[in-house]
Amino acid sequence: MNTEPAAAGMRRVAIDPLSRVEGHGKVTLLLDAHNRVRQARLHIVEFRGFEAFIVGRPYWEVPVTVQRLCGICPVSHHLASSKAIDAALGIGHVTPSAAVVRRLMHYGQILQSHALHFFHLSSPDLLFGFDSDATRRNLLGVAAAHPHIARQGVLLRKFGQDVIGLTAGKKVHGTGSVPAGVNRHLSEAERDGLRARLPEVVDWCEQAVDLVAQLHDADPALYERFGHAPAPLLSLLAEDGALELYDGTLRVRDADGHILVADHDPAQYLALIDEQVRPWSYMKFPYLRALGPETGWYRVGPLARVQNCERIATPRAERRRAQWRAGGGVQHGALATHRARMIEMLHAAEVIGALLDDPAATAGELRVPLPATRPGVGVGVIEAPRGTLIHHYRIGDDDLVQWCNLIVSTTHNNQAMHETVRAVAAQYFDGREVSEGLLNHIEVAIRAFDPCLSCATHALGSMPLELRLLAADGTPRAGLARDGDGRLRTLDAA
Repeated sequence: MNTEPAAAGMRRVAIDPLSRVEGHGKVTLLLDAHNRVRQARLHIVEFRGFEAFIVGRPYWEVPVTVQRLCGICPVSHHLASSKAIDAALGIGHVTPSAAVVRRLMHYGQILQSHALHFFHLSSPDLLFGFDSDATRRNLLGVAAAHPHIARQGVLLRKFGQDVIGLTAGKKVHGTGSVPAGVNRHLSEAERDGLRARLPEVVDWCEQAVDLVAQLHDADPALYERFGHAPAPLLSLLAEDGALELYDGTLRVRDADGHILVADHDPAQYLALIDEQVRPWSYMKFPYLRALGPETGWYRVGPLARVQNCERIATPRAERRRAQWRAGGGVQHGALATHRARMIEMLHAAEVIGALLDDPAATAGELRVPLPATRPGVGVGVIEAPRGTLIHHYRIGDDDLVQWCNLIVSTTHNNQAMHETVRAVAAQYFDGREVSEGLLNHIEVAIRAFDPCLSCATHALGSMPLELRLLAADGTPRAGLARDGDGRLRTLDAA
């Protein structure tokens, strides 16, 4: 926590860096003399330029290259990119074996990422309390106080990583998905090894849903009101309205649960979504075109998906979804995301079991032939663990990428995270002395989104820069700053 002087009568408090999130970011609060919050902002302070530097690369390199955006969710980028490249090559459908292996890879990613986030990053706050001793509020503290919970979290993530390793070739930054298909099957021994572990994995996933339900029931007001920021919900859905994490069409519900957009073609996402750039963040601000930038922001991810769907196709997860949604009404509290996330983790384990029973997992053609002609433009959309992920490429006749656009899950959630931070600040901060535990409330709210700040940091226009001149004795002199919109301004010596 840093406290800095700000404008006259105001004080700036910074949480820098945010802890237990992937990537680097900070939050700044502007407080008046009575500790009332006048401004709350989430700043993304690292920059990635993948949209620019894959331009000029051959298309077959891209699915492997773009997953370097992240070490936590590389599979999501690997597969979204593969789907976009397939579309640009004119490939409508891959072989049954390729479809099964890609889906196994994807649901292994969902399972391991959800386990990592809940057990390793969020459970210390939920189990010990937001204001608990910071030296205990970590995974080692969970392991000491709740060893069975910590062990299940580690082993669940290991199972998901093993599924990825067997389908992608490596557990991190694999190469299993290639243009037009995949490059390997599971062997029968590999399949049988995963099958043998699956009953215990499914049981652990169900226990995780129970754990979150128990935490909610112990303090319903907290879980329903903390970080309450009503927003429209956007996600992919299957044709029959079931939860779908790999394919499907886009649906948008408003904050009250009414369907605004149904069955929207993901390839036409630009007709649905536009983006803003703001000078104080490297992360863009998407919004629904029909509603405009001020009111058109929305939410993606588990909380959106589980409430956007009509049902879940796997029985255990559907039973838990129905129990949770029995009360009706859309839940917008930040902590409700954890329950949705654990339901999805259970669903992923059940889907993996079904896919392992498919003969195409171990035999069949791996790739389809490349078409003689191709459209040259392709969009790939997938539901990453954190939410909807969009890859969009244009490929030239020379096989080189000419243009790229990415909208990642955390970028979709950008304004929703800001609104959640403001809601927590308004509820807990006004008029109170700032403490570490109080600031952790804001980190808890951001953490609930499971943000991947590394993936999300790219912006249009000029990269903000600041140049300061120092005298020989280190005294600062006047400098120059360029904002994200390209405007230049001078900096005072102070």
